Amino acid sequence: MPPRRRDRQSRRDPSPSPSRPSGPRASPSSPRLRLAFIVPLLLLLVLTALHFTGRLSRSPSYPQMPRKTPLSVHDRGLVKRQVSAGEILAEHARISENQSRRHFPNPVLAYVTPWNSKGYDMAKLFSTKLTHVSPVWYDLKSDGNKLSLEGQHNYDAGWVSELQNDGSLVVPRVVLEAFPGVVLLKKKPRDKTIELIVSECRDKGYDGVVLESWSRWAAYGVLDDPELRQLALQFVKQLGEALHSLSSKSSTRNHLELIYVIPAPRMEGPNNQDFGPEDLLQLADSVDGFSLMTYDFSGPQNPGPSAPLKWIQYSLTTLLQAKGSASQGHSHMIFLGMNFYGNDFLFSKGGGGSSITGRDFIHLLEKYKPSLQWDDKSSEHFFIYSDKGVRHAVFYPTLLSLSVRLDEAQDWGTGLSIWEIGQGLDYFFDVL
Repeated sequence: MPPRRRDRQSRRDPSPSPSRPSGPRASPSSPRLRLAFIVPLLLLLVLTALHFTGRLSRSPSYPQMPRKTPLSVHDRGLVKRQVSAGEILAEHARISENQSRRHFPNPVLAYVTPWNSKGYDMAKLFSTKLTHVSPVWYDLKSDGNKLSLEGQHNYDAGWVSELQNDGSLVVPRVVLEAFPGVVLLKKKPRDKTIELIVSECRDKGYDGVVLESWSRWAAYGVLDDPELRQLALQFVKQLGEALHSLSSKSSTRNHLELIYVIPAPRMEGPNNQDFGPEDLLQLADSVDGFSLMTYDFSGPQNPGPSAPLKWIQYSLTTLLQAKGSASQGHSHMIFLGMNFYGNDFLFSKGGGGSSITGRDFIHLLEKYKPSLQWDDKSSEHFFIYSDKGVRHAVFYPTLLSLSVRLDEAQDWGTGLSIWEIGQGLDYFFDVL
């Protein structure tokens, strides 16, 4: 949900506005449908480029490993509203020496990206806190009817083996970038797509995959057509069944797992491109979890918090319906999205800004010595600074904002999906 996250993806991994057909709905084989696939291609390319831009680090990861202390962040009294820049600078690289102790009992999915290499070390260091680790390695692409799975060069056998030996499931992310008209409408390419993914899991010894495709299908207009939407859901189900047919020694489910990435619902109300409760129910028996992208609420044109608590609550309520309803029985399948990155927005004409990592955040604290403020409405910290006459607003996670979201996830009975652990501060892991 999902960047890039690039996850997941312009900084919001946005789904474009739904198309409005101006006539009878086209059949899957009609020229109108082929045109509907082709026209949004340029939009898709633009969204993908923005998606990567929103998640790429502006600076390299920390070179040093964290220092250890007998006391946790809770014992040191660091999880609070009134936090200073000096305190963060002094404490962020110190972690509890009891790094294996879990405070959050539900599953935790951690994304790791090649462009923030610190995540590889953090995944090993805190493997006992992470039930699932998803290296962002693969893209499945098409050239005409020819399909290819790109990213095999990223595979690190030693790293994968070490995580699995420590008890984490390794489920690499696969982004389905192939043309939907090939994958969804033609049986042979569809079967080939699934075989490419399943074979990679079998050959590399993975424990399953994280699949991302919803935002791409939205960009192509697939989700606006009821028949195509059903074909899309059927593809996910078919992949899940293929993975479930293979046994796994590591997974408690005794089969390879499929986790599906889904966007968070829009606050202004659902539309055809949202992933809704009906979609969840259709896939619930064929997938093992849903990585819900509850981050990137704000952007350069509407600066503000990354993941307001009310938006998180709205997303869960919309997807699972009201607490206590029958649909809440699937809450355990949700990996609630939590960002380990932040944003530096400009208060200037036309807006602007960029995503920042923990290293960027620390640099800003060192340079400007700002006063952090707690926003009750969003349950996030932020600060304001000026540079060359331009005011900036910075929103970046803190121990308290993370703890509030952990409590919310535990209250709902969901897991967590963290985008992404190479971008966070060392002591963030103490709250997990």
